[in-house]
Amino acid sequence: MEFKEYKLDDVCLKITDGSHYSPKNDENSKISMLSVKDMLTYDFNYNDCKHISEEEYNKMKRNDCVPKIGDVLVAKDGSYLKEIFVNKRDNKKAILSSIAIFRPNTSIILPEYLCYLLKSPKVYNYTRNNCVSGSALPRIILKSFKNIPIEIATIENQTKIVNILSKLDKKIQLNNQINNNLNKIMKLNFNQWVENIKDYELSNLSSIANYKNGLAMQKYRPVNEDGLPVIKIKEMNSGISSDTERCRSNIDKDVIVNNGDILFAWSGTLCMTIWSGGKAGLNQHIFKVTSEQYPKWFYYFWTLKHLDNFIQIAAGKATTMGHIKREELDKSIVYIPNKEELNNMNKLMEPLMDKFINNKIENNKLEQLRNTLLPKLMNGEINLDKVEL
Repeated sequence: MEFKEYKLDDVCLKITDGSHYSPKNDENSKISMLSVKDMLTYDFNYNDCKHISEEEYNKMKRNDCVPKIGDVLVAKDGSYLKEIFVNKRDNKKAILSSIAIFRPNTSIILPEYLCYLLKSPKVYNYTRNNCVSGSALPRIILKSFKNIPIEIATIENQTKIVNILSKLDKKIQLNNQINNNLNKIMKLNFNQWVENIKDYELSNLSSIANYKNGLAMQKYRPVNEDGLPVIKIKEMNSGISSDTERCRSNIDKDVIVNNGDILFAWSGTLCMTIWSGGKAGLNQHIFKVTSEQYPKWFYYFWTLKHLDNFIQIAAGKATTMGHIKREELDKSIVYIPNKEELNNMNKLMEPLMDKFINNKIENNKLEQLRNTLLPKLMNGEINLDKVEL
């Protein structure tokens, strides 16, 4: 496969970043003002973003802080290069300086190909070593970033590469959409069920499940082995990465996490997730939640139901890192229905929960396959005509 050498600046009509000043939030406007914290894997999260007036938007547009269709948007500050996607939504929005805009010259490079290229390990490693400043808040220096040396395939081969990788991404996106719907359905079913339970006993979270705290994994570093990845809050939210710490594999089985296990971070950023990243070790300040008596959906949604209250309790601890104590689990009320009612609800909820977990596990496998293929495709190591997905 033929490649031609360029610098990143040579294949883009424009490389810039968003606004270096933050306009006043306009609660009456529907025009989004977005920063790196609003970036997701394939698009923005518009739920919690700021909004700006029409006047501010026009000012942003004049200053080239409004992305166009086909622009590649790149996380520039903080977790640089963590999120990169092609802007495909023709909605009114402007961005702040924590996001970079790459406007590809489509006669040389396809937007989707540029997106995948910027996600490649080769570009990440070069960026980390040559284009980043700051330690507390690392950020990409655009002037240096523009000079990254890259190798570009022909448009014909770019199209083939994009088709291969985008098939995997489209399946991941579809699974995410299905899971978003499944989560809404399960949560709605559970809340309605709780409101209408008539025959029940009062209990608490500690009685329906075991909340096992993780270990201080820095004391259990691997010796003469790769060991297991360590799950901290970062991994709960973003999965395993090359920066994930490792621990020895012979730790207590009660703090080993497997696919489908429920995790609850009770200190720092309180949150919950159902794990799908494979076998791993659990760090301290996170509970692995299990039960031999009750189905998974039951203790998951009861814990989730109390999460907002736990977050408020943790936020009230101004002098220390926000957390909850085990006694809060004892105080958190749970309704235990009669056996027949629980079994009937389980027939509805268990298949939905199983589908939700299986989709998460499948996505993890698809992401691993995509991440394995990406550098090989970009380097010409794979015969494009022989790839079947």
